[in-house]
Amino acid sequence: MNRDTDKIFVTGASGLVGKELVMQLLNQGFKVRAMVHSHRMDYSHPNLEFVEGDVLDVVMIEEALEGITHVFHCAAIVSYDPSDRYRLMKINVEGTANIVNACIDAGIRKLVHVSSVAAIGRNPGALIVNEDAHWVETTDTSNYSKSKYLSEMEVWRGIGEGLDAVIVNPSIIFGGDDWSKGSLAIFKSAYNEFSWYSEGVAGFVDVRDVVSAMIQLMQSPITAERFILNSECLSFREVFTAIANCFGKRPPHRKVTPFLAAIVWRYEKLKGLITGRKPLLTRETALSSLGKVYYDNSKVLKALTGFTFIPVKDTIAYTCKVLKERNNL
Repeated sequence: MNRDTDKIFVTGASGLVGKELVMQLLNQGFKVRAMVHSHRMDYSHPNLEFVEGDVLDVVMIEEALEGITHVFHCAAIVSYDPSDRYRLMKINVEGTANIVNACIDAGIRKLVHVSSVAAIGRNPGALIVNEDAHWVETTDTSNYSKSKYLSEMEVWRGIGEGLDAVIVNPSIIFGGDDWSKGSLAIFKSAYNEFSWYSEGVAGFVDVRDVVSAMIQLMQSPITAERFILNSECLSFREVFTAIANCFGKRPPHRKVTPFLAAIVWRYEKLKGLITGRKPLLTRETALSSLGKVYYDNSKVLKALTGFTFIPVKDTIAYTCKVLKERNNL
């Protein structure tokens, strides 16, 4: 990418990854056109312009790509609520198809698509998951995972039609300043002294690392590849305890068993039906909190010279500091 001649389009610019991406691009001197859904970001910059719309508006996307050379596709819905299946498929799958088609028509030089480790298969018997794992749908596969897998298929289709593109598969992303939604809700739960923990294991990564890798991959000659972005794999107990200690709160001390989790998600579902509110825990999130998944991050470390991941403990400390300042804690 050339700072003087190129212009970059970012979808989902008000989300956790999109916001950090826009800030890093501007700090590096790039011109950015950022797509937001219904509200603008809380800062301005001479090299930044906003467009309002969404990935289902084909005409808007085509107009937004005028004069654009590179595209980062960050817009997506993250939900494990079964009632959101239609929205997941529309926005994550159809929306990605719209972006891919528009990139091909506009002659975009390269696309970086933000997927998720949820879209990566689990080979039977494999202890560590890497980019070569084959997708196998089971009765426990979440609608979110399906939507991210199918959205990747749209990107691979575009690659087959001549589009240069790279896919990144982040694990659970920490960072940012809004703990009312997404993965940062974990921090709010820990601050409120959520007492339950599970021995389930998942991957965690700093949003600053996710964005740094995305920019470096965009600037590289690499295409038609996917990369797991994961710093470390830790148990939810370790992560919740570290966050609670950072806030000076009591760590979780009651273990969640599979039997107890099954009771709680059914109770939450029933309560949601009565109150009309989305359940705090679903069958899908209950299963994921108990599972143990380990991700291999060696591919991206080999592809990007000098790239390293921030340790999760440092990410937690940084995120807690930002949240304390934002919420006057």
